[in-house]
Amino acid sequence: MVVGGGLAGCEAAWQLAETGIDVTLVEMRPHRPTPVHKGDLLAELVCSNSLRGDGPTNAVGVLKAEMEILHSLILRSARAAAVPAGGALAVDREVFSRAVTASVQNHPRITVERREVTELPDGPAILATGPLTSPALHRALDELLGESALSFFDAIAPIVAADSLDMSRLYAASRYGKGDGADYLNSALDRDRYEGFVDQLLAAEKVPFKDFEREDFAYFEGCLPIEVMAERGRDTLRFGPMKPVGLEDPETGRRPWAVVQLRQDDLAAEHWNMVGFQTKLTHAEQKRIFRTLPGFADARFVRLGMIHRNTFINAPRFLDPSLRLRLRPSIRLAGQMTGVEGYVESAATGLLAGRALADELRGRESSPPPAETAHGGLVRHLGNSHPANFQPSNITWGYMAVPPEIAGVRGRRPRRLAHAERALALIREWDAQRNR
Repeated sequence: MVVGGGLAGCEAAWQLAETGIDVTLVEMRPHRPTPVHKGDLLAELVCSNSLRGDGPTNAVGVLKAEMEILHSLILRSARAAAVPAGGALAVDREVFSRAVTASVQNHPRITVERREVTELPDGPAILATGPLTSPALHRALDELLGESALSFFDAIAPIVAADSLDMSRLYAASRYGKGDGADYLNSALDRDRYEGFVDQLLAAEKVPFKDFEREDFAYFEGCLPIEVMAERGRDTLRFGPMKPVGLEDPETGRRPWAVVQLRQDDLAAEHWNMVGFQTKLTHAEQKRIFRTLPGFADARFVRLGMIHRNTFINAPRFLDPSLRLRLRPSIRLAGQMTGVEGYVESAATGLLAGRALADELRGRESSPPPAETAHGGLVRHLGNSHPANFQPSNITWGYMAVPPEIAGVRGRRPRRLAHAERALALIREWDAQRNR
């Protein structure tokens, strides 16, 4: 059994089924909805539509390349649903989710059940219920682990309709000309307009936290609300999501003081995501403030920003290297609840959990991926971090062991290219050994 029909759960079920094992995938939606999901498709993307960087000098780009070598359903579906996004991989979220749903539902070895799981299954099983695990299952985990699961707050950025934007006030450009060179729409702000925008953010009304949310209050540092960034300093935003570097305005030939970027959210280019503009402002304040941006005067918002609570366990304390619960080895965890952050990382843990369980069921010894690979880096993060300081994280080069043969390579880019090449070679060898 795999519990949870998100990216990690679908990937885990797919890996098991492709190994020849019959799988029951249980998803509670639509019978029990969540605060952020909109429909009943599997693998629904509730935050950004971006799977982030797609090049070999980016750690998550290496992770994607490794997943494709390992026949990832999520990466295959993402490539098929890709939209222009410069040097990143972004998808039409509807096309993507429909592709994953169809692949899973049509697989002869996967049975999809729509119901809520309220107790820990006997196993063998994989829990991939994500950051919004149902209260009943959350309580069951709490009872097993003996302490409350940790939590942090994640945020969603607004999406705006293209036909409501004043295109004469925007310009098309990708940072440093990546991709096709014009994959993003950009709203340029001079210094006075930027300062006024920051003033409005600082004074704006925010949605208050509920009492239960205040118990474990912490934001994920990689996805801070814009108003929180503004509170940290007046220039924080223009050195963060509003940084103008590499985005010269073609009309003036000069770099703006700050830039709001819009990334295509669907294949028809009808919806555009406000990059990095996750927020906890009230809906009325979002509309009022964002419509003061150049080109946004008549903006129609398809979706407004929001904050939602994520939960994860203390992986170094409770998980072994094959993602089994130390206190209940018949159950593995996968996805964000393990303490990884990001769509790709979540799917990668699903891939690892599925393959490890498949090996176990076939009576074969399962070895973790090499430490020099991105998959191995995720395992190191979950297993080697200090339990007292454990926090969710994206994949970084720092989690990946440095191959001895590249230690002397000079220059960050050449060193990362060499490391990426070695990581992909090692993941191919690891996959080949498993299939012998």
